[in-house]
Order: sequence, then C-alpha cells, then structure tokens
Amino acid sequence: MSSGKDGIMDNPNLSKKNIVKQQTTDKAEIAQFSEHSEKWWDPEGPLKPLHHMNPTRIKIIANNLADHFSRDLVQTQPFKGLSLCDIGCGGGLATEPFARLGFNVTGIDPVNSSINVAKQHAKNQHLQINYKLGAPEDAGIFSQRYDAVLALEVIEHVTNIPSFIQSLAKATAPGGLVIISTINRTSKSMLFGKIMAEYVLNWVPKGTHSWAKFVKPSELAKQMRQNNLIIHNLKGIEYNLSTSAWTESNDVSINYIIFAAPQ
Repeated sequence: MSSGKDGIMDNPNLSKKNIVKQQTTDKAEIAQFSEHSEKWWDPEGPLKPLHHMNPTRIKIIANNLADHFSRDLVQTQPFKGLSLCDIGCGGGLATEPFARLGFNVTGIDPVNSSINVAKQHAKNQHLQINYKLGAPEDAGIFSQRYDAVLALEVIEHVTNIPSFIQSLAKATAPGGLVIISTINRTSKSMLFGKIMAEYVLNWVPKGTHSWAKFVKPSELAKQMRQNNLIIHNLKGIEYNLSTSAWTESNDVSINYIIFAAPQ
C-alpha cells in the first residue's frame, strides 16, 4: 500500500490496475451483512446509527434532487415520473423514502437475505419497489438507465472502486444524477468513524469498517471525471455528540455525500 501526497495511506481498491471491469463485491462483506439482515428495520439493533442518520441523509439528497430536477418538495410526490436506482439498498432504509417521494424505484443488493427483508417490508408498507439480487456490474442487472443512481454507505465496502463507478455512470440517464454517501479517509474518521463507533460507543459491530477502504472526496471525484461525471455538489453529514443529532454540514472530514451528473 502506498502513501498519498497528504501522508495518509492510499485506498488499494483505487489502483489503476482495477480499471478493467470486474466483480466489486467482497464475500466477507456479504457474509457480515447477511448476519444482520433480519435486523435491518430494528431502530435499536446493530444498524441503529444508520437509522439515526437516515432522515438527515434523505433530506440532503432530496433537496439536491429537487434542485437538479426543478421539483417542489411541498408536493406530495414531487419526483413522480422519475426513476431511481438504490445500489446496495440493503433492507430498503433509503429505498422506501424515495418511493414515497414519487420515484419509480429499483433496489439492488448482493445479499439475498437483505433483499428478502426489503421485499417483505415494502409489501407490508404497500409500496411498489422493484428489488433485484445482484451487483451493478452483473450483466443484465439494469433494465434501463435511471434519472437518479444512489450508492449510500456502500462504496467503502466494495473491492473495485473504478469498476463500481463505471457501472454507476452507465446506469445513469442523460440529465440524471449520481449520488454517493460514504466516509472520508482522515485521521478524524479513524478516531470517530472507526475507533469510537466500533470500540468505544459500540454503535456498529466491531469490524464493520476497514479504515483503509474509506474514500477521500478527491479520489471519488477523480474516478467520476474519468467516467464523464461532473461534480455538482459536496456536503458533509455531521454528528453532534452533545445533542445526539445529525445535521448537514460543510465539514466533509468524516461522513459526506457527493453529487455528480453525466456530461
């Protein structure tokens, strides 16, 4: 593993040798998520931090989508007539809110048990969501190109970032938007996103994340540009320990969301 210009280790999954399209899923990661798949909708379970962050995350994304597509969020279903693909959808925590906002939604995930949970929960909520088992690089996984393509808290778990970004770009319709939320690779994210979250506060199971696989915004931006995606916005999501609240922020040193559109 080489050292970057800022003295912090490079992410090995960004190597130029990985540009050739290949599998992006990691068997160990799939096994780990399979263990917790039945707890996707338990707000006090192993995915509790994601439940707490999700409303703020959805709000930031919805606001940017509304600006991009000139939609009014006051409307009941402001995104009616538009399509969205949630890649690495898990049990549907983000998929369902966007279906409620009017998107024609597809959710894709490589974990069979998570897809089953997502399907059952959507059925219970009377939501029509097209869930598919697979990864974005799988042949035939996309039946169309989508107005919005999401990968939320996913890219830090994939094995081949160039291939993953390439798949996202190909799945995005002209005039659409690619949205990725993830964790920056900084000393601050090592302390709070890894050590505090997993070993002190016990927010997530130990070993959930590998700090070396966290991705800097500059690295994502470079991969996006190589796939003819232009960065439109970059926002941070910040957690306040004293108030236990997540808020939108300009601080991208830990959690951030990047928005890009095809040229």
